[in-house]
Amino acid sequence: MLAAAELIRRGELVAFPTETVYGLGANALCGQAVQKIFAAKGRPGDNPLIAHVCDMRGVEPLVARIPPLARRAMEAFWPGPLTIVFPKSGAVPDAVTAGLDTVAVRFPSHPVAQALIERAGCPIAAPSANRSGRPSPTNAQDVYADMQGRVPLILDGGACGVGVESTVLDVSDGPLILRPGGVTQGMLEQALGMPVRVHQAALKPLEGEARSPGMKYKHYAPKAQVVLVEGAPEAMARRAAQLYDEALAKGNRPCILGTEELKDIYGERAFYPLGKRAQPESIAHNLFAALREMDRRGYDAVFCETVEAQGVGLAIMNRLVRAAGYKIVKG
Repeated sequence: MLAAAELIRRGELVAFPTETVYGLGANALCGQAVQKIFAAKGRPGDNPLIAHVCDMRGVEPLVARIPPLARRAMEAFWPGPLTIVFPKSGAVPDAVTAGLDTVAVRFPSHPVAQALIERAGCPIAAPSANRSGRPSPTNAQDVYADMQGRVPLILDGGACGVGVESTVLDVSDGPLILRPGGVTQGMLEQALGMPVRVHQAALKPLEGEARSPGMKYKHYAPKAQVVLVEGAPEAMARRAAQLYDEALAKGNRPCILGTEELKDIYGERAFYPLGKRAQPESIAHNLFAALREMDRRGYDAVFCETVEAQGVGLAIMNRLVRAAGYKIVKG
């Protein structure tokens, strides 16, 4: 940990665990250090980053002000998987915010992340620790697969608990979810005592500038072509099986990503379990590891069940539609 903190202070990169996914971190107050993140990931410069802090006080130097709604959200969900967008202060380099006048800030709950930020003595800007466009890593081995030779140190904190990136909340014009995550719309509405909107780009391509990470580009994709299949559960599973058979007949090596409740419908077809439909948190936890497993097993066509886009299911579908490049087939 001391070596990792020293690397951050010297303007170098460190990959580290959070409760959501692994992050690729640099000193958020040093523009030159932050640029190394974009180089290591191959990340477009117009995609903003999140600044991570280790306590409530850490947000103050980064922001011009803390709106009352943001304060309520901080008190309800920090530390945890919620990122809040604030008006930025002059201390934050443009490299962190992609030139926007706002900055996204999060207080992670993972003890390793907290310790690294505290010992480094500065906020840490960090996107997910993967090559740009690839599935986010939820264990140190997947970070190494993408980042070997590109980052001097990876802190191994085991598997991440949540499995998808944080919810991003903008409160500048009423509460608006820019990116869904583990803190759901319903949880926010209960804590804030008012309706919370979801940005249209949660499940559709973005029109305009990206106000948050994860909004603009195709993300989370394995090398295989991912096709989503939607509909009533059994009809969806039968359609996925049909698409699998058609792909196999064309000489592809297909696989079905699906839920435990429907696996018997697929018979002897190659199947990889995402989790239980009745427990969407299990699907979120397994999602990125499953997408990476498709590459490890050499599949080139992946047919994936969809889930209802409510609660954690909205975060799951947000990632899946981007992994599939919005290719969806009706069941």
